[in-house]
Amino acid sequence: MTEMWQDVDLSRVAWHVSTRSSDTGGNCVEAGSLPDGSGRIAVRHSHHPDGPAIIYTRGEWDAFLAGARDGEFDFADSSRLA
Repeated sequence: MTEMWQDVDLSRVAWHVSTRSSDTGGNCVEAGSLPDGSGRIAVRHSHHPDGPAIIYTRGEWDAFLAGARDGEFDFADSSRLA
């Protein structure tokens, strides 16, 4: 079950900023593993580090990455929206 940041201590997460993030605003995402051994992954907007983060289980994260690699989230391609 996905949690929101209020339920988790994010102070020791080693955040990794996406190389696709830009300094100009819009595409700014970072993610990091929680250091509690759970395998959970936190994701947040890198320009708002004190803002909300979403916490995913390892299974949720792996499913998302597999879908992204397969192009399932390429919403710019309108044929995928059907």
